[in-house]
Amino acid sequence: MKLPAVLCIAACLAACAATGPVAAAGVRDRFLRDPAAVQEIVFAVRAPGHDPHWYANFSSWSSDPQRKLYGGQGGKLCRLELASGRLAALVDDPKGDVRDPAVDYDGRTILFSYRCGGSEQYHLYLIQSDGTGLRQITSGPWDDIEPCFLPCGDIVFCSSRCKRFVQCWHTPVAILYRAGREGQDPRPISANVEHDNTPAVLPDGRLLYTRWEYVDRSQVEFHHLWTANPDGSGVMVYYGNMHAGGLLIDARPIPGTDRVVAVHSPGHGRTEHAGSLVVIDPKLGPDERGAERAVGGLPGNCRDPYPLSATYFLAALGRQIVLLDAASGQREVLYESPVLEVHEPRPLRPRPREPVLADRTTAAQATGRMILADVYRGRNMAGVRRGEIRKLLVLESLPKPVNFSGGPEPLTWLGTFTLERVLGTVPVEPDGSASFEVPAGRPVFFVALDENDLSVKRMQSFASVMPGETLSCGGCHEPRTEPPEPPSRAVLMALGRRPSRIEPFADQPDVLDFPRDIQPILDQHCVCCHDYVTHAGAANGPRGGGAVLAGDRGPTYSHSFWTLLARRQVADGRNGWGNRLPRSIGSSASPLLKKIDGSHYGVTLSEHQRRTVWLWIESGAPYAGTYAALGSGMVGVPILAGPQAEQSLVETGLPDGSALLGRARQVIQRRCETCHTAAHLPLAATMRRPTGPSANFERILGENDPLARFSPHALFNLTRPELSLVLLGPLAKAAGGYGSCAAGQARAAPAKDVFAGTDDPDYQTLLAVIRDRRAALERIGRFDVAAFRPNQHYVRQMKQYGILPAAFDRAKDPIDVYQTDRAYWRSLWYAGGKD
Repeated sequence: MKLPAVLCIAACLAACAATGPVAAAGVRDRFLRDPAAVQEIVFAVRAPGHDPHWYANFSSWSSDPQRKLYGGQGGKLCRLELASGRLAALVDDPKGDVRDPAVDYDGRTILFSYRCGGSEQYHLYLIQSDGTGLRQITSGPWDDIEPCFLPCGDIVFCSSRCKRFVQCWHTPVAILYRAGREGQDPRPISANVEHDNTPAVLPDGRLLYTRWEYVDRSQVEFHHLWTANPDGSGVMVYYGNMHAGGLLIDARPIPGTDRVVAVHSPGHGRTEHAGSLVVIDPKLGPDERGAERAVGGLPGNCRDPYPLSATYFLAALGRQIVLLDAASGQREVLYESPVLEVHEPRPLRPRPREPVLADRTTAAQATGRMILADVYRGRNMAGVRRGEIRKLLVLESLPKPVNFSGGPEPLTWLGTFTLERVLGTVPVEPDGSASFEVPAGRPVFFVALDENDLSVKRMQSFASVMPGETLSCGGCHEPRTEPPEPPSRAVLMALGRRPSRIEPFADQPDVLDFPRDIQPILDQHCVCCHDYVTHAGAANGPRGGGAVLAGDRGPTYSHSFWTLLARRQVADGRNGWGNRLPRSIGSSASPLLKKIDGSHYGVTLSEHQRRTVWLWIESGAPYAGTYAALGSGMVGVPILAGPQAEQSLVETGLPDGSALLGRARQVIQRRCETCHTAAHLPLAATMRRPTGPSANFERILGENDPLARFSPHALFNLTRPELSLVLLGPLAKAAGGYGSCAAGQARAAPAKDVFAGTDDPDYQTLLAVIRDRRAALERIGRFDVAAFRPNQHYVRQMKQYGILPAAFDRAKDPIDVYQTDRAYWRSLWYAGGKD
């Protein structure tokens, strides 16, 4: 690559006077006289990513490989001399992208991520600060970004070679990898199923990075700072993860202090990490909100801070590189790009190496060890009696090979965003201690169980071990700023024996699937009462309090699944916060388990069936037990929705197009909305909501909440359209309906059925729409039918990962999606290697 000549930009700098109330000339001059001064910096120039999320700036959209997420309008790697303002473009690619420069300890070698013009992936490159020696050090169909040098000479970076997608979006994930200085032997040092970002080395040699994770809790609130050893062992929270709110990213240690500077990007994080500058003091502990202090002098859209000293910080601000004097709150523009934004300013100077931490892993081992000192010691454990907890249920969060929405549908309804694999149980000793082996390199979490195997406390984060690592914790969400309490015995009881091995459940699925595993149990024991009509077929309305547990399909879920979740018979994550009160989530908080113990009209399940239902609840109560269900099997029935939804129905073959849809809308407005007002039985409010992706973000519903009772997920039956509740409710009893709409009318005049018979033209209009939606579902298929075919993007990714052969024909070749998922997960498992 031919490098352009050095360019003088003094005139440009003169025209770019610092602006704003805290901007001031002279900050640079003061800094250049400071002992911490640097003479030159390096930075990247590129267009921002096209997606509003902080992480979505590489690769492409899951359902449209041509929809690129990176800017793609040209990229440069630039070197700037601070005193003279002279600029050199070390790399200048009008069709490529440059990002994430990191300077080696020698002050001369630059490691950066670069997508060459005409290519699609970011790879890592090395170049000297004078522009010589450019060479590529990583390759493959993956994106490698955000690198840093380790004091031992290796490198750490984030990479999509982990082969997984964001659980709640359409984009790939990148997690921490380590490799040799020349990119050799890349290997994961993280087990995250979500993003890791912006690693940096702390003064003690550990890595500081951003970890995004959500286990049975909100996907938009918990992306905070963590630490790990450079070999991936010793993962520990640095700051955050207990309290919801904001993205903490681009954290770097402040020289001469024990604090770090970071960007607090508000909400769920902004494009390219933009936010406010904050300083975090770790001495106050990871959960003390006062440990985070805002830094004045910069607006709330700055990026990429680099602390040169305790006083002076570099940062990016749109198209400007600025130097901040944190003591005075003044800043000065060092450079302004004419067109594109600037990113990641870094000093070109030698620096001392941090300590080299010895590896704590044993590559030959496929497992590690976890030690729990006292399960009863922790926060939010009120009411838990010592001796009450007997076991830990061990679960694994399973990565997604692809994803197509911002919600968990159709996997769950506001529950877990991943499938949760049941590994088994390990014992807890009478003193509260436990010691057990777990698979290395996989994200696991735990449920503390009592003597009846009911959940006492649920972990809503994940832990992992590297091969051969021993990881210990003091208790269940133990306070991080208090010393461990001395054990009642000289040695923990669990350490008086060999580590336990996880005991799996015999003859039980480890990944539960509602139609396959739970619906047959409901069919045998529950549907005789909880169906659409009475036992004798008389049209007196559904029995069982209106709770329908038949497996007929709705727009996204089965009616039985929707009923159990909407009526709060199962206590899952509900997209809420973590560290819940004891017995407030999982089996102990799920009324369903009490209804199958013989006390509910004598319904008694076999022990095997009861265990299956219990495992289903504890593993997140999923609807689909395969990721092949994602992006498929969902149809809209937005009778009262707008033109865009109408068009989607027309495109899928609605008879008579939007004309029929318009007539159906008129039926609802004319025949239903006089009673179903916003304040009373809000039918219209729910039917205006979409029923496919993004439908899940309704308010958290209480038991028998009208927004659940009158949801399209309950009203429309796409297996037996005539049994749709939207038809049975207003239909007269004499005609085979429930007549419930007549009984529920709040009028002075005598009650009158909405539909006297099925020959009512308005009844037939609604029935025609529902039948069309059934035909649409039959065309696209749902995961629980034998002839199901996963969508093309699932197949494409499984081919890329080497799970399906390249010649696989989606239209013709047989596929077992459950086994395909398993093969994908197994391909990511660590099997042990050579020491």
